[in-house]
Amino acid sequence: MKRLWSTAFLLGFGLGAVPVAAAQDPAQDPVAASFAELKSLVGIWRQVDKPQSPLRIRFSLTAGGSVLVEEWLRGDQPHSMTLYHRDGHGLLATHYCPQGNQPRLVASVPAGGKSLEWTFRDATDLDPSHESHLIALGFDLSNPGRIARTETYRQGDADEHSALQLVRDVPPGVDPG
Repeated sequence: MKRLWSTAFLLGFGLGAVPVAAAQDPAQDPVAASFAELKSLVGIWRQVDKPQSPLRIRFSLTAGGSVLVEEWLRGDQPHSMTLYHRDGHGLLATHYCPQGNQPRLVASVPAGGKSLEWTFRDATDLDPSHESHLIALGFDLSNPGRIARTETYRQGDADEHSALQLVRDVPPGVDPG
């Protein structure tokens, strides 16, 4: 009888593990595939057309690899931060702006695509009548050595678009210090 219970437990445990593994399989889950693409950004990036600029964008992983941290640095001074992570069947980005507001954006995840677009969902500590805030964010990851990053800020009724072409400044795994 003890053996029967042990076999039933192991069989039940094994069957219970299958759906979890399948949900994490990037081939079956476009959100997992998109997040895996984002993780490929780990490292330090600089603007293609301004190599002498002190602006660097550092991507790193935290929380057991479940959160991608994007830090904008001017020299060694932090400027802003955006955190990317899964949210059920989607991807969420929370931008921590120097103005003190925190827009949250949700990604549209194309199946098999190398581009990701986020749109404004909501924000904390935002006074939209007086503050500029992030409403759209995008990455074109089709070229692994060079990425395009776009963003749109809104202040009042006016939108301001910007785009950066970025290349790796420091390869992943290399300590710049």
